[in-house]
Amino acid sequence: MHPRTIENLWKDIPGTEWNDWKWQMRNRVCTLAGLSRAIALTPEEEAGIRREEDRLPMAITPHFLSLIDPDNPDCPLRRQVVPRIEEHFLCSRDMDDPCGEEKDSPVPRVVHRYPDRVLLIATEACVSYCRYCTRKRIVGTTQRSISREELAGACAYIAGNRRIRDVLVSGGDPLVFCDDRLEEILKALRAIKHVEVIRIGTRAPVFMPQRITPGLAAMLKRYHPLYLSIHFSHPRELTPATARACETLSDAGIPLGSQTVILRGVNDTPPTMKRLMHELLRARVRPYYLYQCDLAVGTEHFRTPISTGINIIEKLRGHTSGYAVPTFVVDAPGGGGKIPLGPSYFISLVEGRAVLRNYEGKIFEYPEPMDARHLRLKVRREEIPERRHPILVT
Repeated sequence: MHPRTIENLWKDIPGTEWNDWKWQMRNRVCTLAGLSRAIALTPEEEAGIRREEDRLPMAITPHFLSLIDPDNPDCPLRRQVVPRIEEHFLCSRDMDDPCGEEKDSPVPRVVHRYPDRVLLIATEACVSYCRYCTRKRIVGTTQRSISREELAGACAYIAGNRRIRDVLVSGGDPLVFCDDRLEEILKALRAIKHVEVIRIGTRAPVFMPQRITPGLAAMLKRYHPLYLSIHFSHPRELTPATARACETLSDAGIPLGSQTVILRGVNDTPPTMKRLMHELLRARVRPYYLYQCDLAVGTEHFRTPISTGINIIEKLRGHTSGYAVPTFVVDAPGGGGKIPLGPSYFISLVEGRAVLRNYEGKIFEYPEPMDARHLRLKVRREEIPERRHPILVT
């Protein structure tokens, strides 16, 4: 039996259809009328949906809709996918291209910012559309995917730059492709000898875990070393179906990492974030990046102060296992790349001793190594006995 929020919409759907990812895609809720049948919309949500005609669309899979609280407009999952009028309250700091990707695009579909890796934008379509999307200037507007000519041009650029060893396939979400189309892209990249690592950025295991089929996992396995970066935002997203999807990928030898954006009213407290990180590890997903929300148009109501992220890391470091602590980064506006931030545990360096603070606030000193020349002089002055044991130098 499906959860209460959707039983009136899909109560007669057999499990074979519910568990078919193509059925989930065909039955996404994309209209105000459709969503009104499932949840009690607020005036702010109704106004937001009506004004999304020419911008980032709404599309919510039955799976994800089943997790939303129909009576609570502050439901952390609901806030991520249901448009609100606040998206149209523009701010002077909003940017169409907050990460400066267009200026670092040497050929269509390729973003080359860092020396040894590139981003390949494979599609402008997603399973569902996060309201804080950093690429809302292109994502969801045309639903276009990379053409064979564009793929050939991208691969020619990568093949001509031998420093490129890592390609991130993202979009949009590459897992909207059928297996054959996705394999076409992976095969073309794997044919480039100096490409060592292929990564895929996706949110499909969250929005539509049915997409992770044994057939997909078997196909991906043919292109190792291959990694999956999955976007998680809240512990309630770690459903049994999503955990099984992650298990299927992990059993195929695919390392999984998580990426999380800090969002006001969704996950901006240390207890929520700690619970998310623990649930991720249980699902065999390594917390990787914790992002400050980008300055994309219409996202001001989602953004938090940078101090919020630093405080979250402080409440994680030392209070849980290191595997559960992601790296907090700001993607510098305008294309500066990812800048890591965190609490300051280094206090000072005085007379060859580093003064450090631990997670409890206690102070410790760590002696710096001696200068090599000073160390040699020290040893020469010692009367070295004829025995085989280390010389203690203080």
